[in-house]
Amino acid sequence: MLHRIKAHDSRLILWLSILTFFSVMNETMFNVSLPDIAAYYDILPSAANWINTCFSLSFAIGIVVYGKISEHTGMKKLLLFGMLIYGFGSIAGLLGHTWYPGVLIARFLQGVGASAVPSLIMVIIVKMVAPDKQGRAFGLIGSVVAFGEGIGPVIGGAISGYIHWSLLFALPLLSLLALPFVLRTMPDETSERKPFDTAGAALLSVGILSFALFMTLYHWIYLAASLVLFGLLARHFRRQQEPFLEPSLFRKKRYMAGVLTGALLLGTIAGFFAMIPYLMRAVYHMPTGLIGSAILFPGTLSVILFGMLGGMLADRRGHTAAMLSGLGMIAAGFLIVLFYTDRAPWLIASSVILTFGGLSFVKTVISASVATTLEPEEAGSGMGMLNFACFLAEGIGIASVGGLLTKPWLHSPLITAITNQAAALYSNITLIFMALVSLGGLLFILSYKRKRH
Repeated sequence: MLHRIKAHDSRLILWLSILTFFSVMNETMFNVSLPDIAAYYDILPSAANWINTCFSLSFAIGIVVYGKISEHTGMKKLLLFGMLIYGFGSIAGLLGHTWYPGVLIARFLQGVGASAVPSLIMVIIVKMVAPDKQGRAFGLIGSVVAFGEGIGPVIGGAISGYIHWSLLFALPLLSLLALPFVLRTMPDETSERKPFDTAGAALLSVGILSFALFMTLYHWIYLAASLVLFGLLARHFRRQQEPFLEPSLFRKKRYMAGVLTGALLLGTIAGFFAMIPYLMRAVYHMPTGLIGSAILFPGTLSVILFGMLGGMLADRRGHTAAMLSGLGMIAAGFLIVLFYTDRAPWLIASSVILTFGGLSFVKTVISASVATTLEPEEAGSGMGMLNFACFLAEGIGIASVGGLLTKPWLHSPLITAITNQAAALYSNITLIFMALVSLGGLLFILSYKRKRH
């Protein structure tokens, strides 16, 4: 067990927050550059989006793997291993950027390494922060995560627009400078060594990959393969004494509702943000650097404010009030793109501000709500599965948008206010996003409305 962190040791959370910032920033740093990357390799958006999907999928799988292993192995060793893999993937991508498959491999390795940080910090908060203070703690981390995700496209746009997108692989190497300070401030720990369910992890990983391929290419063979693999995984869990995922968690209805809500909402919003650079390029012919600085950067600033406000609102007024506030902001942002896709760039920037702000509220509420359903001994597996589901959904959301952008049936305007033919595609996809967010909000309210926390 880890020793409880004292107040004066909050510098550990600070250093972990720095590593978290760099790890999640890398998830979105390539977003704004995807049109440039598609042109560089002469590939479709559905293929270019796999630059981010590879990172998101390995990041999601890594989240739950590290969360599970943290129950049996020292966190310092896990963190050191993850950061070294992260650095190796960054160097590999920087040196091998001219080969598209090599870039995909490098992004996959980056995700494997970077996922160690948010996985471990979530476990620390659940185990060491009082329940009535967890809203603020998750709000702080949520702000760091959302700010990292928000500033990523801004930095990515500047580097890609004025230098070259391949140098985005060099920036994560700066995070290694903080690693010695993190290891020095981490508390002492002991662990109980148990065997790790490698077969379960492999079945889950390949099943997820197959499903992501289906959501991108829409070939039914991938869906069939994923269903077979998930069936084998369920059978494996029934026979395994120490399964990769904790079966008891699946019997917690409120916990599973929170996880599904988080996956649905965060996956949808990730798809929305992945769509914005393509929208600005196709409708407004805006260069990469300007998309990052003028469209995405204002949204990043809103994250700083709304992240902490979301945590305070969740602690004082309850999770439902905070969730409804976040959903209201996201809905307003989506409505702007839905009806005014082709009117003016500043309207799209306003949509991004509202959506980023709402995202900060949603992330805080999901983390705090799910945490209340877990016992202390379930923290590693429970929060690991939550992070796994959310990051997995984000990867699938990004991949799905890449596929939707290539579908001819979405080019016919469904909203009569849209007169620009190029804008109709993005308005129609936003309509799909609206439906998914409404479904996620309804699921949360029905599951958590009876209790304040």
